[in-house]
Amino acid sequence: MVRTDIETAIEAFKSKSGPNERYASFDYCYNYFSSTENITKDIEKSCLMLGFYLASWGMFRGSSFLLQRSVKGFDTTVRYISGLEKSVWNIDVDSYTDENMQMITDIYENIKGCLIDNGNADLVLITKILLGVFGFVPAFDRYFGNTFRDVSGGRCGFRRVNKNSLTVIKKFYEANRETIDRLSSHTFTTDFLTGLKRLKITQKQKLLICMASLWALRHQDIKVTTERSLVVGYFYEN
Repeated sequence: MVRTDIETAIEAFKSKSGPNERYASFDYCYNYFSSTENITKDIEKSCLMLGFYLASWGMFRGSSFLLQRSVKGFDTTVRYISGLEKSVWNIDVDSYTDENMQMITDIYENIKGCLIDNGNADLVLITKILLGVFGFVPAFDRYFGNTFRDVSGGRCGFRRVNKNSLTVIKKFYEANRETIDRLSSHTFTTDFLTGLKRLKITQKQKLLICMASLWALRHQDIKVTTERSLVVGYFYEN
């Protein structure tokens, strides 16, 4: 699982993460939910923040059921998030204990219950919410799944958020800990008002850099697999 191209991947991401570019939508969403004391005080703003992040990250296109809903559809989800302990935002890939991995899967299932009905697909949508709000898991879309199935040697299909899939992510981090921790010390989110990269992601950058690093791996494979794009956690490119 050791990678030698993590830093290259991070620099490629940073070059495409200006304040007006779509990648910054994660920054604004994560900054908001991790720092706002009471997200139900202005429930409309909170729903709009989550909704625009999801739209920017591709969840309102094609046949998505979200196209048939207004931003009010996120009300129940936001209220559920508001009831969680602030300690949830401290979970990071280097603290993937059994207890924390169970908490992640519980939150996944609960948000799924708030938002998903009529048999609509949930994996990509709910993991993008967990990424944008808490930063403790990547988005489990097909590009991430394809990449991490390769990384895991086929031991995990990454079609569910469970202890097995989270453990593989943890092992990837541990195999690349020195590089990821070094890069994390000078990785920042964008401040909405100033447009400057000055808000450090508290711990979360370790997981996000971990996921973003696989941009390079997938692009190495692109000639063989003919994949046209990659979504790996924090990095999303078409």
